[in-house]
Amino acid sequence: MLSRSDALEAMTSDRFDVVVIGGGITGAGVALDAASRGYSVALVERDDYAVGTSSRSSKMVHGGLRYLQNFDLGLVREALLERQLMVQLAPHLVYPTPFLIPTLGDDRRDRRYSVGLNMYDVMATTRVGRSRRDRQAREQAEDYWAPDRHRTIPGDEVTELVPALASQKPSSAYLFYDCQTDDVRLVLTVLGEAERFGAVFVNDAEVTGLLEKGGGADGVACVDAASGERFEVRADNVVNATGVWADRIRPEEVVDEEDVPRISPSRGTHVTLSLETLPVTGAACIVPAGEQRTIFALPWYGSALVGTTDNDYDGDIAHVEPSMSDIEYLLDALNSFFELTLGPGDLTGAYAGVRPLISTGDPRKSVDISRKAELYETSSGLLTITGGKLTTWRRMARQVVDRMVEREGREAPCRTGDIPLGMSASPDDLELPEGLAEADLPEGALDQLAFRYGYAARNVLKVAGDQRDLAAPIVDGRPDLIAEAVIAARLEQARSVGDVLLRRTRLGVLAAPQLRDATSVMPVAEAMGGELGWDKRRIKREAEAWVEIARAEGVDPAAAVS
Repeated sequence: MLSRSDALEAMTSDRFDVVVIGGGITGAGVALDAASRGYSVALVERDDYAVGTSSRSSKMVHGGLRYLQNFDLGLVREALLERQLMVQLAPHLVYPTPFLIPTLGDDRRDRRYSVGLNMYDVMATTRVGRSRRDRQAREQAEDYWAPDRHRTIPGDEVTELVPALASQKPSSAYLFYDCQTDDVRLVLTVLGEAERFGAVFVNDAEVTGLLEKGGGADGVACVDAASGERFEVRADNVVNATGVWADRIRPEEVVDEEDVPRISPSRGTHVTLSLETLPVTGAACIVPAGEQRTIFALPWYGSALVGTTDNDYDGDIAHVEPSMSDIEYLLDALNSFFELTLGPGDLTGAYAGVRPLISTGDPRKSVDISRKAELYETSSGLLTITGGKLTTWRRMARQVVDRMVEREGREAPCRTGDIPLGMSASPDDLELPEGLAEADLPEGALDQLAFRYGYAARNVLKVAGDQRDLAAPIVDGRPDLIAEAVIAARLEQARSVGDVLLRRTRLGVLAAPQLRDATSVMPVAEAMGGELGWDKRRIKREAEAWVEIARAEGVDPAAAVS
């Protein structure tokens, strides 16, 4: 990734075909799609990449089994096809996970799940590809994956996959497959591919207004958060991909409310626990949560991730805290199902995000108004894309760029269905540099680097090899290396300790109790400071700022009961 200063210089000196507002998964996808079709692209992000909903998802690339209850078959089918494609394009980053729907003790198996899973199986069977030759080529590839049909497994296999259920004596379970990812790393990987096609992007740059020329959109006016200076990015097309903020960017000519979306934010809260506390080691588990609702507990980064809630939200969308009522709801469901006595003090982290659900204005509709993507266009030519979900980012991006191609009369078909997203790490990429032994690294570090960075893991290992103290873990007992903070600042435009702990690594929500004070994060601040030219006073200030960020984000509910 270009350094931030180089990106700013390029943005202010050149004119672009497209400027994208928003550095979440949708904006990153638009940048990749447009750049790969030959457009020159600039992208500006108000805060950090994936700072909003794109870092606060359920970490699943999935069809959405629960949407079958609403007979939203089109959305489920679209997402299932994208799920399969993502496994092909990013096999190191999007991986299959078995999911269980257990039957406990003498309970009868719920046949409604069988009907839904049969539909899920059928909709997932269509092969991805434009032609028979392309399909055959995909199926013959070594990394080709297609989900097995769901099946019923016996109780002993259930407890082997989810030891937390052992005391419940499950008689059987439905087993089906969906996929998981690291949502932020997916965003950064898509941005990296967009840059390979010539896109330029910068974070910490807030759009303050739209530029117009001859009645049409002609770019955006921005303020650089670092310097406070105003700058302009001139472009023929302006795309608003700001997710839950989409209805905050409104051109002057809007006279009809149908020209722009109306967002009804819905808060989703998640919590994390150690696998020792909640051993869901081999599979995800669907957990009843009352009133015919369910939550999930799944293994992620060596922890148990539990979610999610779905409630109306009218608070500050810039800092969405997990509410204690949501946390208690999740813990109550876990305690009831697994016969545990978990409390907030058992949590290793928590986070909440808001989904950009599109409102119809009908107060009788439920909060989950629409997960479908919607594209809006004003008379100035501003294109706004919002709604949707993490899994369908590529289709959302294609919808936007198809519209640009159509109105310009270009011949430029979408290419993102064939563009690999990063590359898996080869043995050579994980070869340790001279002077660095595997014993110098925390347990599991190489596997995690291969997942998180793919072939680019070699960059982290080189840094660790050049300066051995950077091979140490950020948090004892976790495989994340201090060297990753250097890479985040050097190659990924990370500008704060929070950027590293919440997004470049995920330690802020996986090991929050171990990161409660400025001293605990000083190694990260010092590693970043060496890259960004911070003096000792600035390093201390940045470490102290993390404590306030963590408090504002509500990542450590256990602190309140410690």
